[in-house]
Amino acid sequence: MSFTDPLRSVPDFDAGDAEWLHLLVGDWQMVADLGVGDLLLCFPRSVVSAAQSPTGRPIPTEDSDFLVLAHARPTTGPTAYQKDMVGETVGGDVARTLRRAWIDQRIEKVGPSEWSSLAPRSVTLVPLVRNNRTIAVVSLTAEPHHDRLPSHMELVYRQSASDLLRMANEGTWPDFAVRIDSRRGAPRVGDGLIRLDTDGVVEFCSPNGLSTFRRLGLQGDLTGQNLLHAARQLHLNAPGVDETLAPVLAGTMPWRAELSAVKASASLRAFPLRRGTERAGALVLCRDVTELRRRDLQLVSKDATIREIHHRVKNNLQTVSALLRLQSRRMNSAEGRNGLQQAMRRVSSIARVHESLSHEISEDVDFDDLIRHQVKLAVETASASQHVRTEVHGEFGRLPSKSATSVALVVNELVANAVEHGLRDSNGTVELSVAHLQDEVDAAGTTHRVLEITIDDDGRGMGDTVIEESGVNAYRPPAEGEGLGMQIVRTLVASELGGGIRWQPGETGGTRVVITARFPQQTSGRR
Repeated sequence: MSFTDPLRSVPDFDAGDAEWLHLLVGDWQMVADLGVGDLLLCFPRSVVSAAQSPTGRPIPTEDSDFLVLAHARPTTGPTAYQKDMVGETVGGDVARTLRRAWIDQRIEKVGPSEWSSLAPRSVTLVPLVRNNRTIAVVSLTAEPHHDRLPSHMELVYRQSASDLLRMANEGTWPDFAVRIDSRRGAPRVGDGLIRLDTDGVVEFCSPNGLSTFRRLGLQGDLTGQNLLHAARQLHLNAPGVDETLAPVLAGTMPWRAELSAVKASASLRAFPLRRGTERAGALVLCRDVTELRRRDLQLVSKDATIREIHHRVKNNLQTVSALLRLQSRRMNSAEGRNGLQQAMRRVSSIARVHESLSHEISEDVDFDDLIRHQVKLAVETASASQHVRTEVHGEFGRLPSKSATSVALVVNELVANAVEHGLRDSNGTVELSVAHLQDEVDAAGTTHRVLEITIDDDGRGMGDTVIEESGVNAYRPPAEGEGLGMQIVRTLVASELGGGIRWQPGETGGTRVVITARFPQQTSGRR
């Protein structure tokens, strides 16, 4: 459920209004930190449509309560509300105050007497006006500082918060031109704040902001310097500062950028300030991300190394498979030649799993594409002169790499067995199906994804015999005439897949083999 659902339910508001609120809430932590107060996003429970409203705009009904849609606490000071206010309904004097601000569309400050039911502090109400309609009201509840003289940094912080809230009231902030960047290391107010005038000259730089630029190689102070010109004097790794960083360093575009020097990196984000249609300077947040980027580089190097290892293992296994093929051609014994071909097929199955892992960053494998090729390969290798059709139904999804190797080997053996024995010297069909059963939780509390893998053939069948094995029962001595392939299947199903295997007649003839496999759920996609 989205916090903008109440707004979407009112016909006078559209998807653009909801998206604008999402952008605002995505960035309003900065306002809470600058204003050193709690922010509440309030929306009326009952709205008079624009067609029926005397103002020609949607307004709250006379007795409407307000619902708190979102809540942000400051990280730079104490919170005004000890409990989470999201989902709370406010009524009485507070609702009437919110309704008045909604209709007037002006920022106003109210005293504790009008807000006493929520917090005994002064509150600033900011109607969010877009396309001449109020779409919500934001309240900023801050602690007054009557008993002391505020520092210069506090004054800059509060003025910056007021500027952003004024732009929200005018509908000019947030800007739809903002670029969403999910990279780690997004700067926050406490990391470093720089305030620019309309010419890009630094009016104020917080101590953390100055420290960040000093690590990049800055000599002296930033205050009074043009930020773009100061950045050009730094010895940066990446060329093209004007093209990539100029809009951010000048504060003209609401984008993110990064400065990288020899031994340090900094993440920057700009927030242009406006008064109506005129520029009024900018805020630039900056953060030292040197350590984060070092760790990112280590992860990239680690991932590349692991992929290279899988690639080399795949190549080595393919070499082994080729050697087995050459050796099988020199064998005079049909039994020996068949044994080497089976070994070649098993090695190729493992090689295909490592080939998939060589293209992946995560430790699991997208198994569906791999198994489709594997089934065809097993059929082609096992049937020299037969025409055998293959069908694959259902989706495995992503499997852990260790389990993927086991499943590939099991499917390889069972498909080959169906061709060599069930469809001996005849044409037919081998069908592989997979179904997802209900998850299971073991005694240790680990959740396991459970798959049921079924392999059907329409061959000669096995009569009415049903054989079911699981757990320790699968470790019985091999039956008379049982080949190595079936021993491999029973061992892998029991020890690696934590499941069981059932042999039974097919519904329309032939043989059906049903494998139950359990896979522990992964808590993370990364190593």
